[in-house]
Amino acid sequence: MPRLAANLSYLFTERAFLDRFEAAARCGFRAIEHQFPYSEASESAIRERLRAHNLRAVLFNLPPGEEGERGLGGLPGREAEFREALELALRYCRATDCPRLHAMWGVPDERTRPEESRATFVANLREAAPRAAEFGVTLLVEPLNPRDNPGYPLNRQADAHALVAEVGAPNVKVQFDLYHCQIVEGDVASRLERWVGGPDSNVGHIQIAGPPHRLEPDAGELNYDWLLPLIDELGYAGWVGCEYRPTAGTEAGLGWAHRWGIHPSS
Repeated sequence: MPRLAANLSYLFTERAFLDRFEAAARCGFRAIEHQFPYSEASESAIRERLRAHNLRAVLFNLPPGEEGERGLGGLPGREAEFREALELALRYCRATDCPRLHAMWGVPDERTRPEESRATFVANLREAAPRAAEFGVTLLVEPLNPRDNPGYPLNRQADAHALVAEVGAPNVKVQFDLYHCQIVEGDVASRLERWVGGPDSNVGHIQIAGPPHRLEPDAGELNYDWLLPLIDELGYAGWVGCEYRPTAGTEAGLGWAHRWGIHPSS
């Protein structure tokens, strides 16, 4: 059975951030993820909520840079900022026992050549990987769709795996978001079979939502009643992050997850 993690950047946002942990636990989630917790709460406050509600933190993003930016990893000249962001994120990981960090490429400006941006991202990941490994943390890169993320250089699964291979560090893997994959490439089941179950597998985390509008998984183009069992069959034993925008409140939209042990709180 898939292990579902509540993304607290998207779910239970009817509540204050620190109250979302209890809400997730009451609905049956055993793990949470979050994009950018750094301005929401201290690492000690998050640790206390995790312990109080018997939850695990399974994923954070590195700080994205300045407001509106989508990461720092592939931005030449900002390597020091990337290192500072990594250290802050690792501080949260240490405090909360979170084993994964999404390292975002960023959107280069028009003066930056694509090969220069890629080389910067590879170099930053190569430098960051051993530092993250000191704390048992895996770094993830994620293909994002260009409709939601204009100018983001990494859009396709094969390109993400090629990037990870170039970095060549055992704790750098791919974050496979089925929502982004459907928008960019389609043929999601075949791509799962190749990248999750095949010899090229190097997927460290999976996320889901219902395309095309990033709503509940049962509100869109993908049949998760079929895809989630497929992910199990392919041998994926990690967490599946629920990173979607509820249509009319989180708990009201959890019907899709009842068969996976998630129910509205009483």
